[in-house]
Amino acid sequence: MLLSFSARSQTYVEIVEYAEEQSAIGDYYDAIQWYKKALAIDSSSVELLWKYAEALRLYKDYESAEFYYWKVYSKEYAKIYKLSIFWLATMQKYNGRYEESLDSWFKVRKVFKTELDGFEMAKAKQEITSCLWAQKAIEDSTDFIVKPIEGPVSSQDSELAPSFFGDHLYFTAMKADSVGKDERVNPHLPEVKKQEDIEYSIQIHKAERTSDTTFDEVTALKDVQEKGFNTANGSFSPDGKRFYFSRCKGNDCNIFVGAVQDGRISEIDSLGDIINEPGYMATMPHSALVNGKEVLFFCSNMNFNYGGLDIWMSEVKNGNQYSLPKSLGETINSRGNEITPYYDESFERLYFSSDWHEGFGGFDLFFTQKDSADWAKPMNLGVPVNSTYNDTYPTKDPKTGRLYFSSNRIGVNSAKSPTCCNDLFSAHIYEPPPPNRFESLADLNKKLPVVLYFHNDVPEPRSQDTTTLQNYTSTYVKYRGMEEQYKKEYSAGLTDDEAEDAKIDMEDFFLQYVEQGVRDLEEFTRLLILELDKGYDIEMTIRGFASPLADTDYNVKLTKRRINSLRNYLREYEGGVFQKYINKFADNGGRLTFNAIPYGEYTSADKLISDNPNDEKNSVYSRHAALERKIVIQSVSFVYSDSVYAKMLFSNQQHDFGYVQPGTQLENTFHFTNTGDKDLEIGEITSECTCVKAELSKTVVKPGESASVKIKWDTTGLSGIKIYHLKILSNVSGGFKEISVSTHIR
Repeated sequence: MLLSFSARSQTYVEIVEYAEEQSAIGDYYDAIQWYKKALAIDSSSVELLWKYAEALRLYKDYESAEFYYWKVYSKEYAKIYKLSIFWLATMQKYNGRYEESLDSWFKVRKVFKTELDGFEMAKAKQEITSCLWAQKAIEDSTDFIVKPIEGPVSSQDSELAPSFFGDHLYFTAMKADSVGKDERVNPHLPEVKKQEDIEYSIQIHKAERTSDTTFDEVTALKDVQEKGFNTANGSFSPDGKRFYFSRCKGNDCNIFVGAVQDGRISEIDSLGDIINEPGYMATMPHSALVNGKEVLFFCSNMNFNYGGLDIWMSEVKNGNQYSLPKSLGETINSRGNEITPYYDESFERLYFSSDWHEGFGGFDLFFTQKDSADWAKPMNLGVPVNSTYNDTYPTKDPKTGRLYFSSNRIGVNSAKSPTCCNDLFSAHIYEPPPPNRFESLADLNKKLPVVLYFHNDVPEPRSQDTTTLQNYTSTYVKYRGMEEQYKKEYSAGLTDDEAEDAKIDMEDFFLQYVEQGVRDLEEFTRLLILELDKGYDIEMTIRGFASPLADTDYNVKLTKRRINSLRNYLREYEGGVFQKYINKFADNGGRLTFNAIPYGEYTSADKLISDNPNDEKNSVYSRHAALERKIVIQSVSFVYSDSVYAKMLFSNQQHDFGYVQPGTQLENTFHFTNTGDKDLEIGEITSECTCVKAELSKTVVKPGESASVKIKWDTTGLSGIKIYHLKILSNVSGGFKEISVSTHIR
């Protein structure tokens, strides 16, 4: 038994050691095979599970990596392997599981809460924002059609960094000298090659154009090869006289340039210390004309960078004089990596990839333009150009205007993992027919609900007014500035560890809800004006809520002020572009009307919210109370000017009875007018409670006529806050109108 156990242990150790050696030299495929063998012997080792998860991630098998990072985290909850939750969150995002990723990023912030200025905390904060953005953005698709390049350019190896010059496509391809048919490097355990004995060949290739979208006769660009080095990222100067490229050994990369003459590249030399700063990486060169001047864009982690690799630029004079590099600044560069710059001279637009800005997965493609002296905020190219995986190396084909890039998305040509390797893809704009109004409305409603939050008793504290002069932006700015006060009050009286958790919870509230609400509002507003500019008549439904600190009657008035602040925001947006639609004098017939439903506090069922004004921690500064103080843009609908539907316009669609005694018989009459050109035919009125009855003054209302709905409410046997909705079925657009009544019975 002892001899058998010893032999088995030795075999296990050898297997693990070999797997580790293969990981160390970057052969993750082979490492994974041997880690599997080790796990078959001992599947309970957290250390082995961690190493296996790491190899899977580096091999880009994100689905499997997610599972094994989860196994590690579920066994020891980031006590030993703190990064297990970090990489779990990352893999979940790569796999498009944004809700799960959000939850994991919140856990990351708790695990790294003692490292407030650390990368993991900053990354978690950014990824929370990114996941919230992606959840809505993934539903939208741009008018691009994306296809992989077919033919000999596309292989089962990785293809990267496309660029065009003349009738040739240049690209970078990666191969290994010992790769066999089964895609394994060094398949035999006893014959372990040392790292220096394995020659991975990453070289620039070119292909001849045979049509607008096909390329043939792939050959290696041997002029720039150097034994023992990887060569990549080729770019011609605008005049075609120079060829820039990266030359690397391991992570040590420098930019080189060669003279182009008669189709050959010669006189190859390094650009020198001004670009290749000693001790740092310089790579991914791209040469272009910017405002008539030759500029070399490149990526580096040199001094004064913002994070990983940043994008830099250097002006080129006389073909050989390079100005001191200048960073593109914090609008573009981040604590993450910004890579693969490409400048489109025809549109004066810079494309690049980033793993930090709001994206769908790993690296996404973005573009930006100069806004006076600075670069504008980067815009994500959206789906289907971007995927949840890595999308990099954008470039334009000057002949066809198509966008080309590389990606390891599902569907790449690979004999290994479905996301292990990169292929080249092309994207071109599809010109769809103009959308009809139903499609436009559906697209607009995809951006809803938009939820906007307020500080306690804002706007206009202690006021009995139902209107305000403030707009939502001004209330948001003040609210955002109170974050530290909220963190202090919310964490008061807690132990050190609990206090830190409470502060993180409150910081996440401002990030996930308050700040995200403004982002959603900006995007919704941008799309709303586009629809109104088409001449559509649109009704927006807005609901208001409050925490239970004040009396119910006061809270109804407060929510009306909050809804009014949103109206003011729209009235003042971009100098008043909505005014003509709100005031109904637009030449194109477009109109914007509001269906405001102020609910006061009545929807809140959270027992953790205090209504004691002396308990500010729970009634004002708690996360639970803060979540209740909001207005919600619930939906938008078209109001039709033709005779297909009747119209039913209420003077008020919500009534609050305030405080009443149990058993009180309540009555209220809602008045409405048929403002359409068709008879308004009213059917059944449904209520959420049999205690609320409705009586119609007439069931058919002629155009221009008015009528009413009388509500009778028997509160016998009821207590507490009550709110009920009634649906009035009719031949209006959408099939019904809604009214509501509320009261506090005590």
